[in-house]
Amino acid sequence: MLKNLWKKVSLTSLALITFTLPSHAQNDKTEADLQAIMQQHDMVGLAVVVVKKGDIVYNRSFGLKDVESQTPLSNSDIFRIASISKSFTVTALMQLIEAGKLSLNDDVSKLVGFQVRNPKYPNKVITLRMMLSHTSSINDSQGYFTLDTIDPAKNPNWAACYNDYEPGTKYEYCNLGFNMAGTILEKLTGERFDQYVKHHILDPLGLYGGYNVDSLDASRFVTLYEYNPDSSRFSPSPSAYNPRRQEIRNYKMGYSTPIFSPTGGMKISATDLAKYMTMHMNKGEYNGTRIISKKSAKKMQSKIADNGYGLALKTEKNLIPGKAIVGHTGNAYGLYSAMFFQPKEQFGFVVITNGTSAPEVNEYNVALAAVINSLYNNLVK
Repeated sequence: MLKNLWKKVSLTSLALITFTLPSHAQNDKTEADLQAIMQQHDMVGLAVVVVKKGDIVYNRSFGLKDVESQTPLSNSDIFRIASISKSFTVTALMQLIEAGKLSLNDDVSKLVGFQVRNPKYPNKVITLRMMLSHTSSINDSQGYFTLDTIDPAKNPNWAACYNDYEPGTKYEYCNLGFNMAGTILEKLTGERFDQYVKHHILDPLGLYGGYNVDSLDASRFVTLYEYNPDSSRFSPSPSAYNPRRQEIRNYKMGYSTPIFSPTGGMKISATDLAKYMTMHMNKGEYNGTRIISKKSAKKMQSKIADNGYGLALKTEKNLIPGKAIVGHTGNAYGLYSAMFFQPKEQFGFVVITNGTSAPEVNEYNVALAAVINSLYNNLVK
């Protein structure tokens, strides 16, 4: 569809929408750097937010929301943010843990209502903590869009959902585990997953977003573009915002939850995602509203797996040289997203692109890594 996107999008067509700016010199340098990175990596659009000491100090959108209509990207536009969504799922579960309805040591089998056991280690309990830290030995080989894949009563090949190693001993990223986690939330609360997150996280923080496509203003959705390296072309991904209305009409509470994708289905603007991130940076509280306790926030940020992954938040030591930052990345339908913060120094970044030719290396996108380092060097350091 598009070979050299930036030849068709002049720099003057960039949509620039600003909150509070640093100095003009910082702003000009940052802008020049970001434009250069976008050209280098064929980025369709780019949304960036910088938070310092609890406040948004830089918030801009560049490039295109939709290539076909040449609509510029704006700060109020909404992306499907992919795997950063996992932290919303865990935040919700931490609320239940604080209420005494759940424990990280609980047996997942008892929580989901069918046997969850690695057949090679049938006596080893797979706990909620293991599932939320990707150390459960469960894998995505059978798919993760339905719990039927791992339910022994529904899939004759259910045993393939487990790796050869003992649960709790190794890390493997697993989307199925987080769709199961969303199911557990429904079973314990009696509230549909998307509604729970809206009522207990988004609404209290004053954020606009959600997992249910039809609950949101479709005119604000950012078109996502997958890049094909063989043809050097971008193609739109309309399935990113599939409303799945028929499936929702036939919804079975406590089992159909993957329809909303607790593992990757949150739709939200970069601006509101930055406010949510600030809540985690402030150990569970934002603008006087406490979402989770300091203890819960600390648990989410504490390393469990060898690679620094905790409970849907990971400590990343190599993204910004010399700085250990905490957060998560996302990658789906051509979108790449990143949300990272430094809890002690109180700065953080949200960076999202709806399409780029840049690859992923070491679990984060090369272009977004360049953007984050530019924002750090120009506006924080």
